[in-house]
Amino acid sequence: MPVIAVVDYDMGNLHSACKGLENAGATTQVTDSPADIERADAVVLPGVGAFDPAVQHLRSRGLEEPIKQAIASGKPFLGICLGLQILFEGSEEGTEPGITIPHMGWNQLEFTQPDCPLWQHLSNTPHVYFVHSYYVDPVDPSIRAATVTHGSQTVTAAITRDNLMAVQFHPEKSSTAGLQILSNFVTQVKSAALV
Repeated sequence: MPVIAVVDYDMGNLHSACKGLENAGATTQVTDSPADIERADAVVLPGVGAFDPAVQHLRSRGLEEPIKQAIASGKPFLGICLGLQILFEGSEEGTEPGITIPHMGWNQLEFTQPDCPLWQHLSNTPHVYFVHSYYVDPVDPSIRAATVTHGSQTVTAAITRDNLMAVQFHPEKSSTAGLQILSNFVTQVKSAALV
């Protein structure tokens, strides 16, 4: 079975993410060791909380470069919630009052990359679970893999480029659809490990 490093930087919902990945047939290794991240077949970066403390936690543990190297190496990489946001260069979180979009609950994905491997074996408009106040706005819109409509706004729900995938929602809390997404990721990991 492939080993998936689940990065521990004191900002993640590690237990639920590991359980979902293990149910899909992966071996998980919760770690803050750069060596473990390098050895793993894939990396998952979960996260809950605020952007700036998360980046500080990663840097204080020397994890920023190992994560960048894991992505650059081509191994499958999945960011979850805050783990999506901290892949971007910066955040307006905490600096711009009044722009939060409290978004808690179920919402329907609208696929912008319907052939994305994460979406295999899902309905055309699955419901997934969100808990966030900020969202990413990619400079390159082609990396968006899914969006959701929240009130009058269209919010990026997932991005993908090559081996890098990241989702704003919590697949580990998204019932059958979420477990299928984690299973699809594990399938990708197994395929990559065979190459």
